[in-house]
Amino acid sequence: MPDKIKVLIVDDEVKFLDSIAQRLEMRGFDVTKAINGEEAVKWATARKFDLALLDLKMPGIDGKQVLEILKKEHKYLEVIILTGHGSLDSAVECTKLGAFSYLPKPYEIDKLLETLKEAYEARMRKKFELDGIRLQKIQQLATGNSALGILRALRELDNEEK
Repeated sequence: MPDKIKVLIVDDEVKFLDSIAQRLEMRGFDVTKAINGEEAVKWATARKFDLALLDLKMPGIDGKQVLEILKKEHKYLEVIILTGHGSLDSAVECTKLGAFSYLPKPYEIDKLLETLKEAYEARMRKKFELDGIRLQKIQQLATGNSALGILRALRELDNEEK
């Protein structure tokens, strides 16, 4: 059985959070829930996620701040803002910060699923593109360096990934 797509959902409205998590779990997603920004950052430190759904307006660390932290720490993670407090200005700002998409609440499940699919595809394209660049670097290293030089260069490439 293939691995499930791992989604972090962050929303301070517990009933909404439980509802959307259940709907995605029924469709085969591996869902982790966080009720605030602090909890989301802790989860993201402990686990790798493919996608994140963030509410904007939360007490403490808000969705925009969580977006900034997640994008800085996880270069392949795609983030979708799902908010009932949206505006054109916040949509533009979140997009500039790296959000893949910005959806209003209440949401349509089909639209959300389509957006999740597109976000996951974008994540995979980025990952494979960067893997291809890394492979080219490795091939270049292998053609002109000593074994020790190749190992040092590979270690540097590996550290870039982290």
